Amino acid sequence: MNFIPYGKQSIDKDDIESVVETLNSDFLTTGPKVKEFEEAIASYCVAKYCVVVANGTGALHLASLALLKRGDRVITTPNSFLATSNSILYVGAEPIFVDITNDGNIDLDLCEEELKKDSAIKAIYAVAFSGNMVNQEKLAYLREKYNIKILEDNAHAIGAVYNGIKAGSCINSDCSIFSFHPVKHLTTGEGGAITTNSKSIYEELLTLRGHGMVKTPDMKPWEYEMRELGFNYRITDIQCALGLSQLNKLDSFIERRIKIAQRYDTAFEKTFIKPLYLFDEKSSYHLYVVQVDFRKLNISKEELFIKMRKKSIGLQLHYIPINKQPYYKALGYGEARTPMMDKYYEECFSLPIFPKLSDDEQKYVIESLFEVLK
Repeated sequence: MNFIPYGKQSIDKDDIESVVETLNSDFLTTGPKVKEFEEAIASYCVAKYCVVVANGTGALHLASLALLKRGDRVITTPNSFLATSNSILYVGAEPIFVDITNDGNIDLDLCEEELKKDSAIKAIYAVAFSGNMVNQEKLAYLREKYNIKILEDNAHAIGAVYNGIKAGSCINSDCSIFSFHPVKHLTTGEGGAITTNSKSIYEELLTLRGHGMVKTPDMKPWEYEMRELGFNYRITDIQCALGLSQLNKLDSFIERRIKIAQRYDTAFEKTFIKPLYLFDEKSSYHLYVVQVDFRKLNISKEELFIKMRKKSIGLQLHYIPINKQPYYKALGYGEARTPMMDKYYEECFSLPIFPKLSDDEQKYVIESLFEVLK
């Protein structure tokens, strides 16, 4: 059996031909494919604007620059990749970590408790963990009642839907970000995107992406002006050609992920292996997370990972609580009471899920997991 990772890209002949066609064109970096990819993502997500960038972290950084001011306090989740809260620190703002619910997403009721007692809170960064969108009605309520900014970190969730609201539509948020890393639903190698319905935010993002430079029709042919401190977060036409080809297959990728998740749910029904949440066809299933009470088993989580790897199966853990990381502990974090996150971290792990995972490979993963856990 070849090694089965928890996630991987799905590249086919169409993708390769799209990239080769761009390599043979006049534009390799910021050219027509960038704009075409942006328009395609905006259309898919039903958002007015999209800016594509070099990676998901760059998307978070630029969105934070557009939304936050130095000293703002921002509610976010400990259950995410480091980049979510790091982007808050990048702009001199302060993350406030709030516990999660039993589906892995931030607890919006606890967010409201924080908002009631702290007027310095200016934003919520909500992560659609594993492809499962946060409660949109509650998000809309908090945004309107407390007049705060909302960023949806949808790095896991392109293609997901909540009561008819598509991830990235920004109906209840100021910005939404995506990641196009190879383990995500579609890939550009590295890459990311920000969607928004605000023209002013869109224009600010475009300026920040390209060194803060502006060029207007009334300028001389060689002129440009740097009007603020920006960054080089540009993405290439080569990457966007790949992204456009991948986007054409996105719905079929998600359909396959949903089928894999459904098979896992069926296999684990009425067993000691508990899916993070019951099967949900509206989730885009970037991850398939299960929980096991290791205190009741004669095996540790570390032993499980090692033994499964010996069987050529790569488990993963999403995530180590951000507020318990050494850098954050040095900033004074880590003591906040987050019992749901703590319990989740002790019990969780992610199983392989990606479009090219075959039925036989999935069967092998399931059988191996039961065998190792006994």
